[in-house]
Amino acid sequence: MQAILTVTIPFFALVLLGYFAAQRRWMPESAIPGLNAYVLYYALPCMLFRFGSSMPFARLIDPLLIALYTTCALLMIAITVAVTLRRREGGPGVDLKDASFGALVAAFPNAGFMGVPLLVALLGDNAAGPVIGAILVDLILTSTLCLALAQASGHRSVGDDQRSMLAAAALSLRGALTNPLPWAIVIGALFAALDRELPGPIAQIVRMLGESAAPVALFTIGAVLSRAGRHGHSKTPPRDYVPVALLKLVVHPALIFGIGAGATALGAPVSTFGLMVLTLVAALPSASNVSVLAERYGADNGRVTRIIMASTVLAFASFSVLAWLFGVGAAAK
Repeated sequence: MQAILTVTIPFFALVLLGYFAAQRRWMPESAIPGLNAYVLYYALPCMLFRFGSSMPFARLIDPLLIALYTTCALLMIAITVAVTLRRREGGPGVDLKDASFGALVAAFPNAGFMGVPLLVALLGDNAAGPVIGAILVDLILTSTLCLALAQASGHRSVGDDQRSMLAAAALSLRGALTNPLPWAIVIGALFAALDRELPGPIAQIVRMLGESAAPVALFTIGAVLSRAGRHGHSKTPPRDYVPVALLKLVVHPALIFGIGAGATALGAPVSTFGLMVLTLVAALPSASNVSVLAERYGADNGRVTRIIMASTVLAFASFSVLAWLFGVGAAAK
């Protein structure tokens, strides 16, 4: 456990530092979008490119692991919406839009900003492949489906629902295709397949930017959560957001491990190492940028932010314990 905490404490401490820097106004709020843009458009793509270009395509994209992760993402969306959606008879719950965003934070771990550097630090470079596969599924499928469901709320006819869902899905897919992260992965994989390398000076620039991704991304997560907390107006009690955070941290990894172990028992050649990595990915806190999407789509941003914050706080203990149960300590030394 000591070896695991040696890695996890600095990672979560940087998130906390970013939160307090923004909360105490030591860093102006106007600087947060710039930090976020630096990570999203420069540092993180360079880090993902380096991983993508340094490993064979089969290790980068494992169809079985992607199918497993996709199945569990769909199950998490269905479970979360079913648990939180307001019943027609007037029972407790939330409307479809807020249930959809709750499902998004329950099924979408912070694999980009936190997962890649954290799991590589714990398990080595081989962990990057399964994490990158999970990132692609979440950017293309998970977010598209949840945003389509959210946009379908509030319409009076089935035709309106369908048109709204298609429009939201198209918008989400467009966002995924203009996101630099998938393209960094694809270009890196092409370099690996063609056995090409960047020229020396450019490779050095990419390396320097990639190495800055982890600390800046973690600091930015904290700053984004602080900003979202200030601008969220929900007075949601803990009973309405803590259960969703627990779905994220407990049910999501349990689903992946359980279904993966079941598939292995039935004879499917699921990688043991890959299954462990995906289970740890699912145990990560919710992606912080979902709060920005919730604000943009008019959902209850306060509730979404509280789910993300609760999952981030609780994940320090739950993720560390899960890694210890997997015996990660020896690899983390």
